[in-house]
Amino acid sequence: MKFTKQQWQWILYDWANSGYGILVVTAVLPVYFKAVAGQAGVKAADSTALWGYANSFGTLVISLLAPLLGALADYPHAKKRWLNFFTWLGITLTIGLTLVPIKHWQLLLVVYIGSIIGYSGGNLFYDSFLTDVANNDQMDRVSSTGYSMGYLGGVVVFIIFLAAELTNGFNGLLTSYGVARFSFILAAIWWIIFGWPLLKDGCQHYSVENAPNPFIDSLRRLRKTLYHINQYKQLTWFLVAYFFYIDGVDTIFTMATVIGKDLGIKTAMLMVVLLVVQLIAVPFSILYGWLADKFSTRQIIILGIVIYFFICIYALRLQTLTDFWILAILVGTSQGGLQALSRSYFGRLVPKNDSSEFFGFYNILGKFSAILGPFIVGIVTQWTGKSTVGAASLSILFAIGFVIFTITSSKAAND
Repeated sequence: MKFTKQQWQWILYDWANSGYGILVVTAVLPVYFKAVAGQAGVKAADSTALWGYANSFGTLVISLLAPLLGALADYPHAKKRWLNFFTWLGITLTIGLTLVPIKHWQLLLVVYIGSIIGYSGGNLFYDSFLTDVANNDQMDRVSSTGYSMGYLGGVVVFIIFLAAELTNGFNGLLTSYGVARFSFILAAIWWIIFGWPLLKDGCQHYSVENAPNPFIDSLRRLRKTLYHINQYKQLTWFLVAYFFYIDGVDTIFTMATVIGKDLGIKTAMLMVVLLVVQLIAVPFSILYGWLADKFSTRQIIILGIVIYFFICIYALRLQTLTDFWILAILVGTSQGGLQALSRSYFGRLVPKNDSSEFFGFYNILGKFSAILGPFIVGIVTQWTGKSTVGAASLSILFAIGFVIFTITSSKAAND
């Protein structure tokens, strides 16, 4: 299908914040933090757990606020304002990571938590814009292309970072810590340049009527939605299933690098693995959208959940670099596709005028799951001393999500 200008602006935002996702969340900051914490005498297992706890706490804040923020964004022209606020918060604190003194690992976690709030909040309003830029028939392809372009953007920005890493900081211009800080600046600039079209021109087509007091009215609307939640049974059961299976997806994404370090994999090789995962995710995200059109969104979501379940089981046998490569490739085949189709599946179910409010619930369950998952990995890792067992423990979440979604969803909802 041919995308409109507005759809391309929306898709490009996924490209824009991909630098933060790959460099800050996944590739560089986790390694940088473990190095800084290690120099301060923090044990490897403990720093892995602390990273998990930081991700949990950061997402807790935005999760608690998401439904109210979503309701506030459903008034005319409000969605773009909130998108801008949280995006600029995330960008500013990403730059702030470069200003934290090397020895202050606790402050590094605090600034990171703030940047996660900005990143997650921006994604709430970005996701809810899907109903404004695409109709029900277009949602799978638009959403999947957004994720695909996000991964492709991540590849490009990651290659720029690798150029600095593999040339020893551009032939000595930067120290090893300087290269890490360069990556944070790069992520922020990338976010600004490519996110600007949507931040400037994002057009909200669906909204509720203006109210004299939007805050009070938003609380009233939230109360009404919760009171009549039984009217949205299919949507509610999807959110319950989503809560469990997306937990594992987000946790594997945020904890992959530190698990690799615990296996003794060198930083340079981890960077290469992550780059390949991003490349694999580009065509497979689009493939998931094509498969959803050919079969059904429901069936392909189930396929993605099953693949992730076996990824978790496979984590139990992680011992070598080859094992880690196999696991990473499997993640690349399904990560973007499962997330994209979940977003478009939900987008079909929500009332369009209240899309941000309902995407607030989508966000709160998705982010609350990201609190539970890293916490489980942290606890199991500290208990067993093995991060691979911690990763494998996520299989129970995929199993629960699979059962609930399979039983409560219907093919008709996707057609």
